[in-house]
Amino acid sequence: MGSSSPRAPLLLLFVALAALLSPPAPATASVAYDHRAVIIDGQRRILISGSIHYPRSVPEMWPDLIRKAKDGGLDVIQTYVFWNGHEPSQGQYYFEDRYDLVKFIKLVQEAGLYVNLRIGPYACAEWNFGGFPVWLKYVPGISFRTDNEPFKWAMQNFTQKIVWMMKSESLFQWQGGPIILSQIENEFGPLEWDQGDPAKAYSAWAAKMAVDLDTGVPWVMCKQDDAPDPVINTWNGFYGDWFSPNQPYKPTMWTEVWTGWFTGFGGPVPHRPVEDLAFAVAKFIQKGGSYFNYYMYHGGTNFGRTAGGPFIATSYDYDAPIDEFGLLRQPKWSHLKDLHKAIKLCEPALVSGDPIVTSLGNSQESHVYRSNSGECAAFLANYDTVSFVKVAFNGMHYNLPPWSISILPDCKTTIFNTARVGVQTTQMKMESVGEFSWVSYNDDTDTYADDSFTTVGLLEQVNVTRDNTDYLWYTTYVDIGQDEQFLQNGNYPVLTVLSAGHSLHVFINRQLSGTAYGSLEEPRLTYSGNAKLWAGSNTISILSVSVGLPNIGEHFETWNAGVLGPVTLNGLNEGRRDLTWQKWSYQIGLKGEALGLHSLSGSSSIEWGETSASQPLTWYKAFFNEPEGNLPLAIDMNSMGKGQVWINGQSIGRYWPGYKAFGTCGDCDYRGNYDETKCQTNCGGASQRWYHVPRSWLKPTGNMVVVLEEWGGDPTGISMVTRSTGRACADVSEWQPAMKNWHTKDYERSRIHLSCDPGQKMTAINFASFGTPNGECGSFSEGKCHSHESYDPFEKKCIGQQSCAVTIVPEVFGGDPCPGTMKRIAVEAVCE
Repeated sequence: MGSSSPRAPLLLLFVALAALLSPPAPATASVAYDHRAVIIDGQRRILISGSIHYPRSVPEMWPDLIRKAKDGGLDVIQTYVFWNGHEPSQGQYYFEDRYDLVKFIKLVQEAGLYVNLRIGPYACAEWNFGGFPVWLKYVPGISFRTDNEPFKWAMQNFTQKIVWMMKSESLFQWQGGPIILSQIENEFGPLEWDQGDPAKAYSAWAAKMAVDLDTGVPWVMCKQDDAPDPVINTWNGFYGDWFSPNQPYKPTMWTEVWTGWFTGFGGPVPHRPVEDLAFAVAKFIQKGGSYFNYYMYHGGTNFGRTAGGPFIATSYDYDAPIDEFGLLRQPKWSHLKDLHKAIKLCEPALVSGDPIVTSLGNSQESHVYRSNSGECAAFLANYDTVSFVKVAFNGMHYNLPPWSISILPDCKTTIFNTARVGVQTTQMKMESVGEFSWVSYNDDTDTYADDSFTTVGLLEQVNVTRDNTDYLWYTTYVDIGQDEQFLQNGNYPVLTVLSAGHSLHVFINRQLSGTAYGSLEEPRLTYSGNAKLWAGSNTISILSVSVGLPNIGEHFETWNAGVLGPVTLNGLNEGRRDLTWQKWSYQIGLKGEALGLHSLSGSSSIEWGETSASQPLTWYKAFFNEPEGNLPLAIDMNSMGKGQVWINGQSIGRYWPGYKAFGTCGDCDYRGNYDETKCQTNCGGASQRWYHVPRSWLKPTGNMVVVLEEWGGDPTGISMVTRSTGRACADVSEWQPAMKNWHTKDYERSRIHLSCDPGQKMTAINFASFGTPNGECGSFSEGKCHSHESYDPFEKKCIGQQSCAVTIVPEVFGGDPCPGTMKRIAVEAVCE
């Protein structure tokens, strides 16, 4: 389209104004890079980063999440910038509450951490519409993420808005702020490969546009092999050791180390063993990587209607080191913390040059780094997925578990092995702290508001609703003659409805006739069911329900939702009747939505009745007091079908425990390549049962919960629950490496550490064995070697305490129960 775009003059005006209003660009960048690492203030750095998305938690949680990230050994917090949250209507911006980006970044700065700001502004992120605002779809002539002037104008406008805001708040590193890296676009390489020259031109334009903004920090493009200089191409995936940048003078950076995977309604919950995650990171670092980011370090919650997909669950826990509720996931958090300590001890050697790689066996090798000043760091790897191996290195012998890497910061002493987890494991509990007394309101299935309309044919859902609601009514009328044979024989005709997704309910003469829904893999669906019609005029109403807009794909702005047809009746005297091109009436949203029943004022505008279970399209309301204490809260929706839930007018999100998880679940072995289907739970149960309720949304008394149930669940089964540590376990070898200060060689004897959540104490020791115990947390048992005084030190030091530590030496447990045998201590404590 070139300069003929009508928006071009506006763009030039905006650029001119931005140049006048923006603070001056940096004279000399204080963040640079070379082939080995990102350079900050003249110093090469090995940077450890973690993703925390500010809208997926609440501001009251941010300081604690950031502190736990820092305590876990992170240098950097990485976040996307969510365009649709910040510009919900064109030209109308929002940067408050969960979308207070400046506040979030300043909290990271106060903690002494850096920021990697992924402006995008396309995010993907399993976020509704990939982070694009829906209004963008309706800009005349637009085509997303290609050499298209309307899209480039809008994208540049928003990117400049964010960069100007960061500069005006002095948040870039050269201004004394924490931002050291920025990202433009996101995972565009696969699209460029498919779409050719227009995509290549767009990618080059995006890179130049970003660099010309003079942020004073490097820009990155992830999964973009041909990122033009000076933009750094980076990698996303489960493993990153094979990745190399597209120029020898760029550092090797991994923007997304996937700590697990997202949960979709109807799918099992994925988990990634920490042994494999640590192995992947160590493998990347030993190969020469200098920046890696955990995606996610805290996943959080898709509050409201922010989940994309479609069919992405409300929980975005991602099996992250900090769970959805802000609690530490153990042993993942602590084992990675130990990994980070080991990497940092190697940093002087790592940043000094490239490794010397030596084979130590068929599936074993060493990577050795040396600095000019004499520092030496080594990584000893065993890629065998079955066998322990003893290798000779530097005149010594080392035992390597299968699928593991040992780290030796002095090229002599192993201080960390990725497969040897010597930290606490916790089992969480969800404990009911209160039920509800409900009243109900049945939504109408045939009442039309002033904004309803009628037209010939079927309309695409998003074009009608503009995604302001999940719900769109399609209604038509069918005349049935007295002579229809089915009226005599009872063989009702079959109604067939083809939909682009994602779910639908069919009502015939105001009675629910059936429900159908798609899946994460295939959102399209077909409904087929008997239509109990009568002689005369019949009403057929289809409630089409969206479950998040797509967040990934080529030109996904063209993807459809809703009933697109054909819609047919089969089994009439005439055979098949096509209803597709009849007149259809449309109503956007439910009556309860129009009344604002989720809000205090709206809920007071109607008369609520007694509660009855198993009624479709029913609203439920109850009041409750805030549970005592400060443990994280959730609402248990397991007795319900599908719908949405609000607390004090704030949307918790969509719930769907009625969609049972289908997949393969079973034992999980960390050894061997991981993918999202390898270690799964919840098969046959709800994909998500508990829904996070932020305590900051509650008052001491008089809180209101409102539930919209589509299917007809049992609200009497809903309860409020707390989440906390139920059991604290550890399984540590007496030879597990431990130290106080590596550089002064101030070693300490191996110790076992146990801790409960703040406010909890250990009330009992369920199991303790010093010897050769078997099993894992929750199912420990004594082995052939066992000290009968194993319980004594834990009962003495841990009972009544929030945390404790016990030194692992035979005399603490009454002596050596089996001399000559390597022993372990396994313990399980109850937290209450």
